[in-house]
Amino acid sequence: MDTQDLMRSARFRKEREADWQRLETLVRKAEGQGLQHMEFAETRDLASLYRQATTSLAIAREISLDKALLGYLEALTARAYLCVYAPQERLGGLLEHFLREGAPRAMRRSWFYILIGFLCMALGALTGYLLYFENNDWFYVMMPAELAGNRGPDATTESLRSVIYGTDQASGLGAFATYLFSHNTRIAIFVFGLGVFACAPAVLLTFYNGLSLGAFLALHVDRGLGLDLVGWLSIHGVTEISAICIACGGGLQLGSAVLFPGDRSRSVALREAGRDAVKLAIVAAIMLVAAALLEGFGRQLVQSLDARLIIGWGIGALWLSWFLVGGRSRR
Repeated sequence: MDTQDLMRSARFRKEREADWQRLETLVRKAEGQGLQHMEFAETRDLASLYRQATTSLAIAREISLDKALLGYLEALTARAYLCVYAPQERLGGLLEHFLREGAPRAMRRSWFYILIGFLCMALGALTGYLLYFENNDWFYVMMPAELAGNRGPDATTESLRSVIYGTDQASGLGAFATYLFSHNTRIAIFVFGLGVFACAPAVLLTFYNGLSLGAFLALHVDRGLGLDLVGWLSIHGVTEISAICIACGGGLQLGSAVLFPGDRSRSVALREAGRDAVKLAIVAAIMLVAAALLEGFGRQLVQSLDARLIIGWGIGALWLSWFLVGGRSRR
């Protein structure tokens, strides 16, 4: 760089250096405290000085000023850009926004896919229920041995009743509930993740889960314990089974984007569908954690059938209220 270029660079810096220093000070404050803790005048000056700095950077590139100055301006404008345009919400605020608005709005937009998930589960449960009464040997076909344990067509009515109202954590429905939660968690992950493959795996896995549920219910109905089992399952099952159906809805949403992209490319359709589908998966994960807490405490502490039904379906009503009301405009 010759003497004339050096003088021009020095003059260019001298005319604008005060504004750059002021911008750098505001950027440091925004990075350390966040825009929400800055005064209005400071945030206004930050935006204005950022625009001036980008203009200065464009001029500096045009007249080929020294590389040190260009590097300084590029770094400063990049930092200022993040302060001005990047989301300023902290983790707690993002979580609050998701729970208050993002999740319920995604649920309402995806109601059709969620409904299909519930229908798949219900159809599977009805099929398993009817097949059991046609021939109770179907129980061993539809019910995994790990889930059935010693509860099958050969079990006595008293043994089935004792595990429903028992308090032994290490046996009976205690072990069954632990395995059931891990089983349903895996199902929820699979129905969401595999839904992108033309929807079929999500539908089949949800249907299969319904088969097991229907067969298990039919066994207890056959022994006059249907309502007792429903009460026990209600504490955590309303939340847990709903989570599987919601995860299925998310998987179906991804699969439908692949099958029916419309005028968009499949990658674009999948990306757009994924915005709500991922939220559904997060909602399902939250519900599964809640179901684990309900099962861990409620199953042993609550022995009354009426109380079990009220707790399970009351919590289900709260989930439904959140999905229907959350995120709606106050206007």
